[in-house]
Amino acid sequence: MHATLLSILGLALLGALRAQDGVPVQTDFQQDKLTGRWYSIGLASNSNWFKEKKHLMKMCTTVISATADGNLEVTSTYPKGDHCEKRNSLYTKTEEPGRFSYTSPRWGSKHDIRVVETNYEEYALVATQISKSTGSSTMVLLYSRTKELSPERLERFTQFSREQGLTDEEILILPRTGESRRGRG
Repeated sequence: MHATLLSILGLALLGALRAQDGVPVQTDFQQDKLTGRWYSIGLASNSNWFKEKKHLMKMCTTVISATADGNLEVTSTYPKGDHCEKRNSLYTKTEEPGRFSYTSPRWGSKHDIRVVETNYEEYALVATQISKSTGSSTMVLLYSRTKELSPERLERFTQFSREQGLTDEEILILPRTGESRRGRG
């Protein structure tokens, strides 16, 4: 009896902790409206790779499309040196609309992805919690349908990133890639 009570209390506490993890998901999320072309305008992260590569990062293009089974295929094209690279990721839907999971085949890291807020036509704010054997990190992305976004949206991205515990040094508004240069994404 005592062990059962402790088990129930433990599960209740675990549920309360998960409910309080502080990262909301877009209310009434409509996945079909999220599909299409986006530009990565802002990126914030406390991961080591971000700190090492931050000075090289530029705006990239991301295309989100729905798969037949309701998951999201996410294809990002970004400049690397004198050419463009593509990265494909399959975001698997969860029971909670607007929340997805992804496991990196390259690094083995597990990603808990949440569409925090979006109006679908202008911007999307996406938060990712990344877990791997060496620890966990937080990443926040700001997507835009165009290459420019209002100062209010940029400020919201910065504010939300700070709310996730990220410092100003870990928050970056991505510079545009040279549009007239050949071989760029």
